[in-house]
Amino acid sequence: MTHPSDEQPLPLAAGEHPPVPGAIKVSSVDMADAHYSTRTKARKAALDILFEADLLNRDPFVSLAQRLDDPEASVREFTREIVLGVRDNSEEIDRRISSLAASQWPIERMPRIDRCLARIAIYELDFTDIDVRPAISEALELADGLSTDDSVTFLNGLLGRAAQTRPGRKGHDQQ
Repeated sequence: MTHPSDEQPLPLAAGEHPPVPGAIKVSSVDMADAHYSTRTKARKAALDILFEADLLNRDPFVSLAQRLDDPEASVREFTREIVLGVRDNSEEIDRRISSLAASQWPIERMPRIDRCLARIAIYELDFTDIDVRPAISEALELADGLSTDDSVTFLNGLLGRAAQTRPGRKGHDQQ
């Protein structure tokens, strides 16, 4: 794996300036090009759709439908399942998140990305037969790469409590 300091700087576009003196422009790794599992990519795509819907204050189905109508876009079945599952169970999922979060940190106050990741993970924990470990670790991995420095700790605590109180799942880890 190359380190950013090993890369050759990219030329700046016309009118583009470095954010700080001495900064250089390097290429970034797009998740689509990285070696992530199909399910991780599907979760990331679901996160993108749910984040967009939350940002625009609209039904996630509208954002999903736009992607489904785009001939150049490919939407995995697991992405569709997550988006529709979160949408169809949104009130119960948000109640569950609110009951698990600290009272001084209501769902409306959470960073949007954390709120969407929590919704995905709670959907998976409470409404599917997925094992606890991948549901939580995928949410934490995405938070680590996409959210604030405190997000992983916050989501780990919230999702850990969710796993301990996971409703009626037999044969699964109840960590």
